[in-house]
Amino acid sequence: MGIGDASPSETRDEAMPLLPFKEEQGILGYSIHEFNGASFSGAVFNLSTTIVGAGIMALPASIKMLGIVPGILMIVLVAFLTEASIDMLLRCSHEGEITSYGRLMGDSFGRWGRIALQASVVINNLGVMIVYMIIIGDVLSGTSTNGVHHRGVFEGWFGSQLWNSRPVVLLATTIFVFAPLVSFKKLDSLKYTSAISVALAVVFVVITAGIAIVRLIQGTAEIPKLFPKIDENNSIWELFTAVPVLVTAYICHYNVHSIDNELEDRTQTKPIVQTSLALCSTVYVATGLFAYLLFGEGTLSDVLANFDSDLRIPFSDVFNDVVRVSYVVHVMLVFPIVFFALRLNFDGLLFPTSGHISLDNRRFTIISISLLVVIYLAANFIPSIWDAFQVTGATAAVLIGFIFPAMIILRDSYGVATKRDKILAVTMIVLAVLSNLVALYTDALNIIYRKAEV
Repeated sequence: MGIGDASPSETRDEAMPLLPFKEEQGILGYSIHEFNGASFSGAVFNLSTTIVGAGIMALPASIKMLGIVPGILMIVLVAFLTEASIDMLLRCSHEGEITSYGRLMGDSFGRWGRIALQASVVINNLGVMIVYMIIIGDVLSGTSTNGVHHRGVFEGWFGSQLWNSRPVVLLATTIFVFAPLVSFKKLDSLKYTSAISVALAVVFVVITAGIAIVRLIQGTAEIPKLFPKIDENNSIWELFTAVPVLVTAYICHYNVHSIDNELEDRTQTKPIVQTSLALCSTVYVATGLFAYLLFGEGTLSDVLANFDSDLRIPFSDVFNDVVRVSYVVHVMLVFPIVFFALRLNFDGLLFPTSGHISLDNRRFTIISISLLVVIYLAANFIPSIWDAFQVTGATAAVLIGFIFPAMIILRDSYGVATKRDKILAVTMIVLAVLSNLVALYTDALNIIYRKAEV
């Protein structure tokens, strides 16, 4: 997907897609490189890339909180609900010949429906990129949890220095890595870095699983708990704080229409979604399970921070560094993909009647720099990825992934909803609202108690 030339006088209307789609002159006033349609495998690859991101780092902590059996069941359940919600969106879109999630919300609920979705995408993607930067800081500069300091890669190699402190490392990453990558105006320019990022994520999963299996064979792995432990220190309400993390891990809805638009045969979209979700669920279960087996009750909210300890295998330090560096580079390369959608939707909220942002270099530059500054500052002040995931997962992510699709199917502007669809939609809304309200309430209490203890 790329951006070509256009007349600056063109303006966007309420039916405009949130993201441009395949070659078609006159939709947005610009053209996109023509191609003969995406392949099945390519579409699966792209959707899987959208799904697997920083959320994978917090899944081991979710397994630790819920226990292995409920944790794995929740991963599978959220995958099924995600498939159902995407199917709702696609059936309505195909029936109404709708080409974007934003236009679908606009057709169903008017201007404010489109604005609500755009705002949710902005909040979700902003939160995700703050998480990316927190992970980079944790891995390269280290982090402290409950009074225990976990060394970063640079700290381990060179000792604690001013130049490898968290603010300096993140500032250098923002200026020399993120700024050049987000300056591209075509996603197509990032296709090679995206492929490399997926390969690096696979490296992380394979090494983690391999080490855990070796530890199991040696008998040095901790015996994990199968079910959550509920006592005076661990309330049942605490378990709900894992829900937003699991929801965030599967959010890909804002990219589904872009993939669907690129297919010659749109009947392939459903099996593509199912294949991607099956693949990602397998990766999530493997990562959560094996990382929890490795670190047990010492599993941190960002499991990469755990890879500074003795893994009790030969060349432990080497494996630690390979795992951490490979995944932090993966995060760096995924960052501009998520940033692209953030910038486009943020611009749509601020300047809904202006020409496309890629056509105005001044607006493009100011918005890009402003968003990078906000992300950088937030990453230095938000304590952990768990906190960031809970906020975005309990608000924007649950709206994008479950509540909005359920509302669209209940409105049924295109006459495609069955009785089963409407029952499932109501169930999704009730579960999403109740579980995330409890999670937010519990998080607020925890923050208050932490401040009181200090």
